[in-house]
Amino acid sequence: MLISYQILGGVKITEIIDEINKLKKEKNAIILAHNYQPKEIQELADFVGDSLELCIKASNVKDADIIVFCGVNFMAETAAIISPDKKVLLPDNRANCQMADMVSLEELKQTKADNPNLEVVLYVNSRAETKSEADIVCTSANAKKVAESLEGDKFIFAPDYNLGTYSARLSNKKALIVPEDGHCYVHTMFKEDDILKAREDYPDAKIVVHPECDEKVCNLADYVESTGGMVRLAKDPEIKQLIVGTEIDLATRLKRENPDKEFIPLRKDAFCLTMKLITPEKVLASLKEEKHVVQVDDKIASKARIAIERMLELS
Repeated sequence: MLISYQILGGVKITEIIDEINKLKKEKNAIILAHNYQPKEIQELADFVGDSLELCIKASNVKDADIIVFCGVNFMAETAAIISPDKKVLLPDNRANCQMADMVSLEELKQTKADNPNLEVVLYVNSRAETKSEADIVCTSANAKKVAESLEGDKFIFAPDYNLGTYSARLSNKKALIVPEDGHCYVHTMFKEDDILKAREDYPDAKIVVHPECDEKVCNLADYVESTGGMVRLAKDPEIKQLIVGTEIDLATRLKRENPDKEFIPLRKDAFCLTMKLITPEKVLASLKEEKHVVQVDDKIASKARIAIERMLELS
């Protein structure tokens, strides 16, 4: 495992990593990290992936007793739901996702009551209590497949408007999206002008964007992929230069895994600020003290688990 040489609070990062690895063995822990985590977290993690890959990994953790989840709160909640026998730690309990809080439980329940014949698809970027009202969960990697698996030609989708319309278009169905303005503030930064300028600056490059981007942006890109899909796309031998329209640290992973290729962020200010709250020092403190344990009410977890497992059966 390659670790960058840095100084954190007067302590060499290598010393922090050594202590983390020691505690992992002592406490039988595993560290999972999302693709948007900063470079030093990606390098110390046992597994790095997108939301779907992390769900699958967390559901398959058999030997570890502790999961240290380097991501945001809904991701750690999901891990706790599908691995109820594990202790799940979130190194910084302030690491939230604005989108996940954009749909309320009351709004979702009312929409269900008004449309009793429609199945409910909850984007994984949502809180546990709203997942408990879903028929099935999806991620950006499998939204099309999930929509296609539904019996009807219309469904309720929450909370990301762009992903909801994207999954409806690809599945030739209609989506009733709640709320109407649910969004990721990072992906809605990307505009048509960003694509046009990138074409001018890098005429030989391919452009990939995330399906949480606006439809007009997606239409101008060469590819629309989840972050996991972007990781696979980057390995295509025909692609030498790729412009990446998602959170900036996905390009960090791509560069590390494909050093002979060039990866250019579509916007250099596309930061998810709460993803950056996780640091090696906080991972160490969380593991040492076993603090910031993620707990989900048993009744909520049991209902949400059904929707998550239904998704995993399709994956």
